[in-house]
Order: sequence, then C-alpha cells, then structure tokens
Amino acid sequence: MKWGKWLENWDMTSLKIKTPFLEMDWNPQEKDKDAAWELYIELLTRITTQKIELEHGDEKVALDSVYSLFGLTRGIIKNYGRDCIEFTKLAIVVLNQIIRPFTVKWHKLSLGGAFSDSEQCEAFRKELGSLQEKLIVYTKMLADMAGVEDLTNLEDTNY
Repeated sequence: MKWGKWLENWDMTSLKIKTPFLEMDWNPQEKDKDAAWELYIELLTRITTQKIELEHGDEKVALDSVYSLFGLTRGIIKNYGRDCIEFTKLAIVVLNQIIRPFTVKWHKLSLGGAFSDSEQCEAFRKELGSLQEKLIVYTKMLADMAGVEDLTNLEDTNY
C-alpha cells in the first residue's frame, strides 16, 4: 500500500505532504509498530482524546498535556532510532501540522491571561474539542500501524 492511500483511508488527506512521499510504500517495521504502540497508549490515556466536561478540568493543565506530546514523541523517535522511519514520518507531520498550531496559539494567549477569562476558556475548550477529533483519528492510525485492536471507543461516555 502507498502512503497516500493509507492516509486516504483515514481521511487525513488534508495533511500537506509532498507527492513523492505519498507515492512511497507504507510498510511499517517492528520498531515502527513498537513506537506507534507507545504513543498510542499515551494518546489514549490523555486529555488529547478524552472529553472533559465544562465544569471539570483546568485549561492550562490540558494545554500542558497537549504540549507534552512533543517531548514524548521526540523521546519515542530517539529511543527507536532510524528503524522507525514510517512512524517518524507520520508523527512529524501530525506534530507540525495538527498539534503545533494549537499549542502556539494557546501558549501565547495563556501567557496573556486568557485562562482567567471565561469566554477564552470556552473558546479554548471548543478548539480543544476540534483538536481531539483529529487526534482520535491519529490514535486510530497508530493502533493500525501497531497492529493492535483500537480501543478509542472502548468506554461508554454517555452516562
């Protein structure tokens, strides 16, 4: 399978990736699978994919959790090295094109006191919800890359 087709299967064609890359074979190796599993578990158990009710949680803590994905991902890539290139290709694009715009915007706003303003907090949570939708797809992609059962819909959150 080609990278472009794999991304199309996940409706992630909005990612800006050069055409030659999209024509390359998508062929994750064992280290890619191990790296994908490690980040999959991190995403699955963080605010990045879990809803928070308006009356619960803290916006700054949520922003910090999203931001921590940069360090976690870098650590995983360094740990598995050059033998996890398929994972690395996907992870870099998601960090730079999906996560970074959110963290850059809200980091600056938080430094300016945005989280003291209820309207800004509401806007943050709305944008976090949009980010979570994308990261849930990313989490499912990681489960696929890792070759494991996807558990993103394991829990009944309608209670």
